Amino acid sequence: MDQSLSHNRTALGASSALIATFFFSLNDASIKFLSGGYALHQIVLIRSLIALALLLVIIVPLGGGFSALKTKRLGMHLLRGFCVVFANMTFFLGLSALPLAETSAVFFVSPLLITAFSVLFLGERAGPRRWAAVCIGMVGVIIMIRPAGDEFQWAMLLPLMSAVAYASLHILTRKIGGTESAATMAVYIQITFIVVSGMIGVMLGHGNFAGSGDPMWEFLLRAWVLPEQSDWPLFVLIGTASAFGGFFISQAYRLAEASVIAPLEYAAMPAAIVFGILFFDEWPDLTSWIGITLIIGAGLFVFWRESLQSPRKGLDRPRTRR
Repeated sequence: MDQSLSHNRTALGASSALIATFFFSLNDASIKFLSGGYALHQIVLIRSLIALALLLVIIVPLGGGFSALKTKRLGMHLLRGFCVVFANMTFFLGLSALPLAETSAVFFVSPLLITAFSVLFLGERAGPRRWAAVCIGMVGVIIMIRPAGDEFQWAMLLPLMSAVAYASLHILTRKIGGTESAATMAVYIQITFIVVSGMIGVMLGHGNFAGSGDPMWEFLLRAWVLPEQSDWPLFVLIGTASAFGGFFISQAYRLAEASVIAPLEYAAMPAAIVFGILFFDEWPDLTSWIGITLIIGAGLFVFWRESLQSPRKGLDRPRTRR
């Protein structure tokens, strides 16, 4: 592959990742606002209906038209869809019971998992320094979860489960990105969200299992209600953020290596801390800051190592990253 073309693809992929991160930060904070009054699956259904409409009206026509939605890899699209549905459900369930910054920090082990998965499943290579960074990041996660302390909350496992599913999603994106457009991938994800959240709503939307008083279980089990008029701007916001965030993150992982794009998603971490402090009065404690520092530091080290070696390699021929 021509080096200038490779560089342009990587730069465009990086820009797409940063744009997606901005939209996802808005999405996370808005859903936390709504989590006290609506069921998770109702929020996801409304969000995805709005997002799908925006994709079909704006993004798909600009990305090659509706003919681009035809695919011979429906199974892979469905698998990606279930990965992102699981990642969203577990992350937002955790978010309803945990501070925004801590939940986001545990989730942000996902770029390190993507680095590991890209070696295992994509044939990309990683040297000992990269593997050391992955291990350090996992130590940060263990510190955040506090498995041996009195402050352990099993809800902290939810963003970790979300990170595994999210990493799997983007490995699948890299595998099919050569033949499928970002718009196509974004549309099939939203369709999967609609189908799954609608099915969960049929089973749980009556609210008969609610009443435990636990905020996480209430978020999952409470009955569907007619949204308040004052909440519709937030629903439109999260629908817009989901549509454009999903498109741009698919574009990012199509254009550049997973190990290049993944660390850029750490740009959402400062936003999570600021939103948590400003809107929810959530200040991370010392232990959380230690875990956050290890996780982010490990991810940024991976990015730094990539930036040193990127001029010497093309996307078509991965080499060992030390």
